[in-house]
Amino acid sequence: MRVAVIGASGYTGLELLRILSRHPEFELCVVTSEQRAGAAVGDGFPSLRGIVDLDFEANDPAAIAPRVDIAFTALPHAASAPTVMALRKAGVRVVDLSADFRLKSVDTYTRWYGEHPAPALIDTAVYGLPELYRERLAKTELVAVPGCYPTSVLLPLVPFLKQGLVATDGIVVDSKSGVSGAGRKLDESFLFAELDDNCYSYKVGNQHRHVPEMEQEAGFAAGSDISVTFVPHLLPTTRGIVTTIYLRPNAPLSTERANRVLREAYAHERFVRVLPEGQTPSLASVRGSNFCDVAAVCDERANTLILLSALDNLVKGASGGAVQSANVMCGFPEHSALLEAPLVP
Repeated sequence: MRVAVIGASGYTGLELLRILSRHPEFELCVVTSEQRAGAAVGDGFPSLRGIVDLDFEANDPAAIAPRVDIAFTALPHAASAPTVMALRKAGVRVVDLSADFRLKSVDTYTRWYGEHPAPALIDTAVYGLPELYRERLAKTELVAVPGCYPTSVLLPLVPFLKQGLVATDGIVVDSKSGVSGAGRKLDESFLFAELDDNCYSYKVGNQHRHVPEMEQEAGFAAGSDISVTFVPHLLPTTRGIVTTIYLRPNAPLSTERANRVLREAYAHERFVRVLPEGQTPSLASVRGSNFCDVAAVCDERANTLILLSALDNLVKGASGGAVQSANVMCGFPEHSALLEAPLVP
């Protein structure tokens, strides 16, 4: 199946190239970059030399559509929607990694991102988390890939909401991310001298754009409105997200029972690993992989359920999750090109 990666020179785009280059069913045919159009991929990014033998080209959906069957769009929010709309009109399946089709409410999107460029497509998109929406993904032609933070939150949280085991208010999420989550851009706060040996929170108090996405999907799972207090932090590392979620159980809950909930929910999931009781997720155990490690601990004294997760924000949190959803959409084995072991050390 012929594939395009549009916006291939950003971190998620490069990760897509790395994954798709080893896919047994996808053939990379088009890679775009406005800044690097005309340059060989291997010249701009030596890690891909001899692996991706293509030149970057400008993003021209009309010229790209006849040459591909599926496109991965790794463009910024608002910039992605017009390209997606043009590709869909031409009959190309699309896996979109921007925020443009994640939110089901146009009003909510407008409040957080501005006017939506293609609102008519919102209802046709399926949220790209196969563990929650596998059957719908198999029938769609437009995937909205989740944000990295929401993926780290929803995978451990949703099983408890579905069973009504926890309160739907007072949910506190503490996440810590590597700097690649901010994208490939110049910003003095991301300089080595500013970030090394440092860690700080940002966009605290309902300021982060992933909050409405978390609340939307958590609300769907719970069948009611959800409120989330989200505090993200920046870590002095390149890849990965570790997340801790604090919840109030609706009835006394033990650590053993909580972990059983996770094990039952993900017993047949290839990319969610429920850790043995007493172990906690770590970045080193998931870096470079499509795995999300989860665990649960109950502080019965404080009547608090603590959920833990770790994933690579560029793989399971973005490009790996995108390929996983594309595999489902196209009817390929879900694990195709995604069973790389984590990078250790």
